[in-house]
Amino acid sequence: MNHSSASVFRIQNNHTVGVTFILLGFSEYVDLQVLLFLVFLAIYTVTVLGNLGMIVIIRVNPRLHTPMYFFLSHLSFVDFCYSTTVTPKLLENLVVEDRTISFTGCIMQFFFACIFVVAETFMLAVMAYDRFVAVCNPLLYTVVMSQKLCSLLVAASYFWSIMCSLTYTYFLSTLSFCGTNIINNFVCEHAAIVAVSCSDPYISQKIILVSATFNEISSLMIVLTSYVFIFITVMKMPSPGGRHRAFSTCASHMTAITIFHGTILFLYCIPNSKSSWLMVKVASVFYTVVIPMLNPLIYSLRNKDVKDTVRKLINMKLLCHKI
Repeated sequence: MNHSSASVFRIQNNHTVGVTFILLGFSEYVDLQVLLFLVFLAIYTVTVLGNLGMIVIIRVNPRLHTPMYFFLSHLSFVDFCYSTTVTPKLLENLVVEDRTISFTGCIMQFFFACIFVVAETFMLAVMAYDRFVAVCNPLLYTVVMSQKLCSLLVAASYFWSIMCSLTYTYFLSTLSFCGTNIINNFVCEHAAIVAVSCSDPYISQKIILVSATFNEISSLMIVLTSYVFIFITVMKMPSPGGRHRAFSTCASHMTAITIFHGTILFLYCIPNSKSSWLMVKVASVFYTVVIPMLNPLIYSLRNKDVKDTVRKLINMKLLCHKI
């Protein structure tokens, strides 16, 4: 029995040893390589500075030590990690001719990307619940959204995302791959990897379809239910000023959710055909590169406390420089 298991393991290993993938990315646009590199480098720089800056701002300002900003700091962390998982390889492939990535490298990129995508999905849902409590039960907000519950909700988001990613990666790693495989994308995503597999990917495809659908529907249900109750509560408020304040506290989050889930649903709707590859790439760029940059901008541009903290930090730095 042990000998048989060892033989199977060796056979599976032989399918993956020496296997490499070629990430085509945007290689067909030869004249645009430098321009694309500069654009993506600028986006990545803003992403890193924006998300790490948001985490620092939330840490240094005691007024921002609230559940909403606790969740926002984790959203910024997830966005930073997600962008860092994908963008450096994209930038590298725009300036070098060798666009290969090892089997291990590709699987690891997929593994970490999955963790951060699923984590962001549920982090946004948790933030919707936070806004629901803040608007619908303001007097009980500090009691309901205790530090213990906030930590538990964040930990649950990370735990579930890791479990999902481990499951996807395990079934993906059981597939066989032969020689060099060309992936018509800039990132190792599931559909692209499965497309170049030598073995039947049916189980792997079904598991990720069912799981991804469950994640999307369940998180959207939490978001939509929360905002239905928020809308009903706000509409019952007697003063226009109160309604405006209530909506303004949710505006940034609603914008982030609309962009994030809108892009996911758009990717779901793209037909799986050769003619749609460009649309898939553009949507993937938006999903993996642009959204992590937009979130800190959305929250900082609309938030007085964040802008005040940034202003104070800049003034302190200028004062220190003058001294």
